Amino acid sequence: MSEKIALIEGAQEVMEAARFADTSAVSHRVRFDAALCTGCGLCAAFCPMEVIAVEDGAPVAVAEEACWGCETCSGQCPTHAIRIEAAPGAAEVAAEEPAEPLDEVVREQYRAWADTLTEVLGLRWHPVAVSLIGADEPLPAVPQPEERLRFCQALMAARRGRALMMPVNRHACPDGTSILGLSPIPAKLASGELYILFHKLDSVEAAQRMVAERPSLPPRSVRATVTCPLDDARCEAQVVAVIGTPEQMMWLSMATSYYTGHRHDFHASGYNAQCVETTLIPLTSGEINISFGCYGCRASSDVDDSLMMMGIPVALMDDVVRGLRELGKRAIPQSRDKVYLPPF
Repeated sequence: MSEKIALIEGAQEVMEAARFADTSAVSHRVRFDAALCTGCGLCAAFCPMEVIAVEDGAPVAVAEEACWGCETCSGQCPTHAIRIEAAPGAAEVAAEEPAEPLDEVVREQYRAWADTLTEVLGLRWHPVAVSLIGADEPLPAVPQPEERLRFCQALMAARRGRALMMPVNRHACPDGTSILGLSPIPAKLASGELYILFHKLDSVEAAQRMVAERPSLPPRSVRATVTCPLDDARCEAQVVAVIGTPEQMMWLSMATSYYTGHRHDFHASGYNAQCVETTLIPLTSGEINISFGCYGCRASSDVDDSLMMMGIPVALMDDVVRGLRELGKRAIPQSRDKVYLPPF
C-alpha cells in the first residue's frame, strides 16, 4: 500500500497532463421551468461551479460547459424549477489499452475475506473494494456509469453488487472529487462560502478550518476511482469499505485489536464521510477509521439512519479477518444471544 500512496503523492509532475485538461467532458444541459421559477437566485448561490447567474430577475446558465451534474441547484430550488440533463454522447470516452486483470490468486483472497466478513458479521450487503488509480496508471476494465455519480453513490452501488470506475468526467461531487485528487477544489468550497449557505457551519472561519484540517490528495494526481464488491474486485484494492450497523462496526474494531489490544483513535466529523473518513484516512494513515456518514452521502444515497461505515486498509485485512473468525467462535454469538441478560 505504501508504494501505491507514494505513486499518488508523487504524481505532481503530471498534474497538467492533457487528459485532465477538460474536467467537464460529460456535458449537461440546465433546464429552467419559467412557469415555476420565482427568480429567488438560490440556484446561482449554491452552484459550486458558478454555472448559473441571475440576469433580469431570472436564472441563466452562463457556463454550462462547467456543469458537473451535481444537482445542488435543483436540490435547493424551493419550487423544483430546475432539471439537469446529460447531453447526448456524454458517456463516450477515449479508448485505450486496459490494465492487466487482477491476479486470480488475489481475487480468491478477496472473496475469502468477503465470505468471512459476511458470514461472521451477518452483513446484508457486500464489503466494497476501493481503489484510486494514479495519474500515470492504465485504467482497469471496469464499467463506467452513463452519467456522473457522487463517489458515495458509487460506493453504495458497489455494496449492492455493481462494479464502477469513475474518471473525473464521471464524478458529480466537486468537493469529494477534489479531496480524492481528481480535480482542484472549486473556489466556493475552498473559501467555505458554500458550507455557510448550507447552514452546516457557523462561520466562514469554521468552514475554512474544516476544509484545512481534512486530508486531500494533490489535484489531478488520481485518474479514476474504482468501487467494486470485494468478492468481485477488478483491480488491486487499497481500502475495504464496510457498511453496516454500529454493532457490526464494534466487532470489526475488536477484530483489528484482537492480537494487539490496541485502542483506536478514530477521526470522524460528519463532513466528507465516504471520501475522507471511509477512504482517504485509512489509505494515508494505514489505520481503520469509522464514519457516521455526512450530509451529502445521506442526502444522495440509500444509506438509512441505522447504518455507519468503516474503512480498512488492505494491509490490515488478514489480521482483521483472522481476529473476526476467533471472535465468531464465542464472543459474537454469546453477545448476540444476550447470555448475561437476567430473566424478567
